[in-house]
Amino acid sequence: MSDKAKRFNLKELKRLFVLGIRDKKLFITVIVIAVLLSALSSIRPLITGDAVDTYILHKNGGLLLQIGLILAGILLLEVIFQYFFILLSNIIAQTVIEKLRVDLFNKIINYKLSFFDRTPNGTIVTRSVSDIETISQVFTDGILVVLGDVLRIVFILITMFYTNWKLALVVIVILPLMTVITGLFQKSIKRTFSEERTQTAIFNSFVQERLSGMKIIQLFNREEAEYKRFKKINENLRNAYLATVFYFSLLFPVVELVSSLALGLVIILGGVSAVYYKDVMPGEIIAFIMFIPMLVRPIRQMAERFNNLQRGLVSAERVFKMMDLDDTIPNKGMVEKQEVKGEIEFKEVVFEYIEGEEILKGVSFKANPGETIAIVGATGAGKSTIINLLSRFYDIKSGTISIDGTNIKDYELSNLRSHIAVVLQDVFLFNDTILNNITLRDPSITYEEVVSAAKEIDIHQFIEQLPNAYHYKVSERGGTLSVGQRQLISFLRAYIYNPDILVLDEATSSIDTNSEALIQKATEKITKNRTSIIIAHRLATIQNADKIIVMDSGKIIEIGKHKELLAKDGYYAHLYNAQFVK
Repeated sequence: MSDKAKRFNLKELKRLFVLGIRDKKLFITVIVIAVLLSALSSIRPLITGDAVDTYILHKNGGLLLQIGLILAGILLLEVIFQYFFILLSNIIAQTVIEKLRVDLFNKIINYKLSFFDRTPNGTIVTRSVSDIETISQVFTDGILVVLGDVLRIVFILITMFYTNWKLALVVIVILPLMTVITGLFQKSIKRTFSEERTQTAIFNSFVQERLSGMKIIQLFNREEAEYKRFKKINENLRNAYLATVFYFSLLFPVVELVSSLALGLVIILGGVSAVYYKDVMPGEIIAFIMFIPMLVRPIRQMAERFNNLQRGLVSAERVFKMMDLDDTIPNKGMVEKQEVKGEIEFKEVVFEYIEGEEILKGVSFKANPGETIAIVGATGAGKSTIINLLSRFYDIKSGTISIDGTNIKDYELSNLRSHIAVVLQDVFLFNDTILNNITLRDPSITYEEVVSAAKEIDIHQFIEQLPNAYHYKVSERGGTLSVGQRQLISFLRAYIYNPDILVLDEATSSIDTNSEALIQKATEKITKNRTSIIIAHRLATIQNADKIIVMDSGKIIEIGKHKELLAKDGYYAHLYNAQFVK
């Protein structure tokens, strides 16, 4: 393993260790139990060998029962200590995992939208679920267990030298060989684990995207093609796991061979010494026959532990890498207002999603408090970008955006967004009740307030007609409701939060006539007496706007009222005639 890899592993290990020892009493208890386990396990061969030499060879059976009871008591204590060792180790592991899950989720929900633009959902799910769960193995089958194995090796070596130093030296010869074998194993397994996690993330991303886009796959008859792609990705994942299996399949027979070699040397050399030199007792040989498996087992298991430890560290690398990203919107603003009047001003705003590719090119406009501003233009003109910038989902390259004369960067971020509600074209509903989708489980919003708001914008009757009304549970993304129904719920969700600024992004596209009529009524009511920005393809819905902004290729090319823009016979008039003049 390279020095860089070692430094990295130590870094991640240290971070996990710091999390693990937050409850110092619990951690120290586990270590004490590990010490006691190691001491007890090394005593058993010593007592067994002494029993052979003292009682069996001399045919003194009077105390054999007592020795047997002592060994039984030691075994019982080992079982008890082993139980608490496993239990407490898992408590530490799950406490760390709980902390990591919370910290990672807290980071993710505060990342910029650009993070989600470039990061597949499957990758985020892998990091948040399976990678974090894998990290638990660092404690349950890693750090603490390896510590116990090391202690056991130390105690066994001490006891072996105490029993017979000559035989102990014979056994010691195998340790360098075992170290070389496990070192080669560790170097190879690090690479295979990294590939394993990479292929897992690719697999999860593929499956999640295809499940979300199943309708498209079936509409375009791509089942066979996607099936073949899945088989290939699944094959790559299988090969990544098999690479790990290969190294373990090679390791264990080699370790057993070395163990048998040591056992044979002890029996031969010990037997010769016992017969010819009388400096080795039969009981000592029997003790060493017990010592060798006890010594080799933790050494071999340390290689097995390294499997889980290395897998956990690879997962920790990926999780910590995501947690350490500096990908949040800077929140240095100090301005917090209970309410805003709703004056919005863009001054020479330049923005780019990708460096060097400007989406907005010096956009300037102003919306006065209470005005309804409509933004129209071809797809890709930059209309939706404007609302993303207003809520600071992205930060601009240059220029300024202000609300009530204050730069939006000077507002505390959550306070800024609390004044703005957005109704999107693609409405997202959670797999929950309609009531919870409207309130988003905000305890300050009561059921009565939701019903009252629904009646005010004339959608109460629609909700009452659903099974269980406001307690009707919609499927994931609202699949059990029509597009228009989902849109009506999103209008109510925006209205119930009583925003000072309302943004409607293509809110009336792709809906049926009945839903459009309800949405038009809802739009009139929720935009009344508040600054509203409406982005629309259907120009019939914005003819009464106080100001219409016409965009093309990231620039504002026309501004005015509906009739004024028609009179200019420019770009807006061309759009209008294309929709209404047959």
